[in-house]
Amino acid sequence: MSDDRSSAFVPGHVTAFFSAHPDENAHAAGSRGAGIALSDGVTVTVDPVTASDVAPSDASPRQTVNGESATIDPVTLVLSRLDLDAQVTVETELPIGAGFGVSGAAALGTSLAATDATGDGYSENDLVRIAHAAEVEAGTGLGDVVAQARGGIPIRLEPGAPGYGTLDGVPATERIEYVTFGELPTESVLTDDTADLSVAGERALTTLKEDPTLPTLMDASRTFAREAGLLVPAVAEAIGLVDDVGGEASMAMLGRTVFALGTGLSDAGYDPTVCRVHPGGSRVCEPDRNGSPTRRR
Repeated sequence: MSDDRSSAFVPGHVTAFFSAHPDENAHAAGSRGAGIALSDGVTVTVDPVTASDVAPSDASPRQTVNGESATIDPVTLVLSRLDLDAQVTVETELPIGAGFGVSGAAALGTSLAATDATGDGYSENDLVRIAHAAEVEAGTGLGDVVAQARGGIPIRLEPGAPGYGTLDGVPATERIEYVTFGELPTESVLTDDTADLSVAGERALTTLKEDPTLPTLMDASRTFAREAGLLVPAVAEAIGLVDDVGGEASMAMLGRTVFALGTGLSDAGYDPTVCRVHPGGSRVCEPDRNGSPTRRR
């Protein structure tokens, strides 16, 4: 590996509700809505590759996810925008394709780590714009990148990357539990007619803006999931069981995942993964004494 390699950490993100706002300009396209940044996240390591590093017979993968060869379209687009050839290593404890914003995190982490490795003169907003546009163009998400860059409990008031979108947030923190029942490809939902879904998302956003608290976010999220017709039986059952024990749970958009505040899923008899609201946004990692990336939760 090159001495120029760099790593970045990006929090996971569960979207509670959203409305879709397409635009021919990928920087202006996006979503309005709200969600929660998670202390469980994605670490991306970028190792720039030069012509002298590559042997004619070199068939080593340029992108890996948890050690497995992969092609991550938003990552490929980010590297193209930065005019960089690099090996990209993505590591995460989060389930893939289950509503945790892993593709957005991979794009944003690549953008941050690549620029740190090369020393090119991009600002943080520049890099968020590049990653956001890459995810929009790849069709893998609309609002995760800007939320993950901010952290906390972001409210996306207006769609788009920095310079277009507007963010606020719920000033709170909490233990978060989650269970996953399988994948729900984001592309399959975002390529369908999202008009009814977006109407439900706008209603949920109005509700949260009037009372920006975690309980209201969870209630608005549950209502959105029902009105948008996104609930699947296992998710609906888990949300109902958490409600029965006095907890707060909802569905992560877009995935067959239930997330809950406090000990809601544990109290309902599940064996959930536990994390917290991640108070900060994405950032370049500090190397430890062995040169490996480290981060603070």
